[in-house]
Amino acid sequence: MAVRSLWAGRLRVQRLLASTAAWESKGWPLPFSTATQRTAGEDCRSEDPPEELGPSLAERTLRVKDLTLRYQRAVADCENIRRRTQRCVEDAKIFGIQSFCKDLVEVADILEKTTECISEESEPENQKLTLEKVFRGLLLLEAKLKSVFAKHGLEKLTPIGDKYDPREHELICHVPAGVGVQPGTVALVRQDGYKLHVRTIRLARVEVAVESQRRL
Repeated sequence: MAVRSLWAGRLRVQRLLASTAAWESKGWPLPFSTATQRTAGEDCRSEDPPEELGPSLAERTLRVKDLTLRYQRAVADCENIRRRTQRCVEDAKIFGIQSFCKDLVEVADILEKTTECISEESEPENQKLTLEKVFRGLLLLEAKLKSVFAKHGLEKLTPIGDKYDPREHELICHVPAGVGVQPGTVALVRQDGYKLHVRTIRLARVEVAVESQRRL
């Protein structure tokens, strides 16, 4: 085994020497020589692209200033929008009923003219005429109020005969169900309720019919 190993090593050395002699005879530099390594290193350095330099300090400073300015402008715009929105909300609270108040002014005019018909200076023989004027004025006043209410979505609730609904009715008491009156329905309205569009703003005060044995 030892002889065989020595013989194999000798063959490898001979092959290496032969290879080296062939390279030198042709004038080629040896693969592992210092010159070859230096040339390869120089070629690699020449082919590699130069490293790109990052932005300079001045460029970074300008970019930071630009971003800061944009941020400040965005904050200022948001604040202006918030103030305008708040002002619109406040105006809506103050002037939201402007149209309703304008219509009520006409009602006030009718009421004022009606009250002018009654004075301490009215003579007894003119009392009948005065009462007729007052009555006509009150009728006109009621018609005007109904017109104003309808215009603004204010609906009067007079639920006689309707089924009791706690969302629209305030129960005052129970009464025996009479002829033609179904138990659980409104038999009498003590005070009318009002609904603004779909929202009840005042419950109708009612008496509800029940069977006699269930009377409270």
